[in-house]
Amino acid sequence: MQIVDNGPQPNAFDIETATKDNTNYRTTAWTGKYLQVTLMSIPVGESIGLEAHPETDQFLRVDAGTGRCVMGPAEDDLSFQQDVEDGWSIQVPAGMWHDVINTGDEPLQVYAVYAPSHHAQGIVQATAADAERDEESGKDEPPTWTVQPGDGAEDKHA
Repeated sequence: MQIVDNGPQPNAFDIETATKDNTNYRTTAWTGKYLQVTLMSIPVGESIGLEAHPETDQFLRVDAGTGRCVMGPAEDDLSFQQDVEDGWSIQVPAGMWHDVINTGDEPLQVYAVYAPSHHAQGIVQATAADAERDEESGKDEPPTWTVQPGDGAEDKHA
């Protein structure tokens, strides 16, 4: 299934099939003015990466694989821990440190909904290293037509 991020235009697709078929670390599937949908494939033994988004709520759903979700108020205080698998959802409040670790023996297939939009429209990143490089270079910035939080709300990475 080919996914085309057509920006703030109407869109519909089979998100479960697209999530299970996605082999990229992150594929931006749809970018709206106020929220965004991404598909993620987390390799065995790897994770999304410990991070916090001060003004971004997230909803994640696992469509294949098994993992462990950790969250907490600080990067050294991840008191919320939950094993997750196909069918589970994860809600990450803005400002909460979080990570999702693949604990299984197959890729962890997840889709994420961010509010506000968090990534460049249509960006595809094959690996976590590609995603990190794009973030550092400024290539992975949300479009200017999206509504973004105020100054001083930069994401945090451990």
